[in-house]
Amino acid sequence: MPTVSREVRLASRPHGEPSLDNFSFATVEVPEPNPGEVLVRNVFLSVDPYMRGRMNDAKSYVPPFQVGQPLEGSAVGRVIASQEDGFPVGTYVQSFYGWREAFVAPAARLQVVDISVAPASAYLGILGVTGLTAWVGLNRIANLKNGETVFVSGAAGAVGNAVCQLAKMHDCKVIASAGSEEKIRFLREELKVDYAFNYRDGSPLEHLSKGAPEGIDVYFDNTGGPQLEAALNSLRNSGRIAMCGGIAGYNTPVPGPRNLVQVIGKRLRIEGFIVSDHFKDFPAFFQEAIPALKSGKLINRQTVVNGLDAAPAAFLDLLHSGAGNIGKMIVKLAD
Repeated sequence: MPTVSREVRLASRPHGEPSLDNFSFATVEVPEPNPGEVLVRNVFLSVDPYMRGRMNDAKSYVPPFQVGQPLEGSAVGRVIASQEDGFPVGTYVQSFYGWREAFVAPAARLQVVDISVAPASAYLGILGVTGLTAWVGLNRIANLKNGETVFVSGAAGAVGNAVCQLAKMHDCKVIASAGSEEKIRFLREELKVDYAFNYRDGSPLEHLSKGAPEGIDVYFDNTGGPQLEAALNSLRNSGRIAMCGGIAGYNTPVPGPRNLVQVIGKRLRIEGFIVSDHFKDFPAFFQEAIPALKSGKLINRQTVVNGLDAAPAAFLDLLHSGAGNIGKMIVKLAD
């Protein structure tokens, strides 16, 4: 008997800021797996800001979502039927078949996760692509050195809070920004960053001058916009910028920094990156992250919402920095 699954689809493409009207729900039948395939019921779904770009019909590093088709994203689920050795019923797997309750897929497109090491949801957060993005940006792109001064924008978000924690593990001074007082308290009290500020309260450059009067060595950019401009002024000679995201311009384009000439005089290096180019670094990342998570040096901060119906609203919250979500946004489905 086929498994019934609900899924979230793209109903229409947004013009500017997306709304709930851009999403729809459908119920489909999922067939039994053929040889080499696995039937999975999702337990946790990831909601990520980069999905905003996929709602546009534009060429990018990842194909756009198609109107009338289910959205895609990271998920962790449990195998409920299998036609492939190595994927017995009950196994937890990570996939990119999110935004739906159940699916059938080739086993080759799934990754087994060890829930004895960490809870299943951690593989969407600190031990997942989110954590790897932070690790790659610091270590492979910015070539972080122990004891440097790092500025992180969007620091209370999924990637941003991981960057703060990994940088502190390398004895770095961390300057962090966010968009609400609740998030600032999280950065100060839980992550113990050295200086945290609300970018809506005063000039980012004034805050950087106060938090790092000697300048910064690395800027991990999750926002673009005015904070990128401020970082260019604050960076010391030979500073590095790891450009991970530009959420300030996801709905409405923002002008580029007016002080880009700083790159020349200061011999700065700016490099953008896509984490999927660095999946080979998962073993090196795990070698550092798993012991740190077990010891409590790393925390897996999450905002969890319940049920597939909540997924679109959770996604919209991610695009508003003053919203209450902190850390990784996770949708929990019924076990």
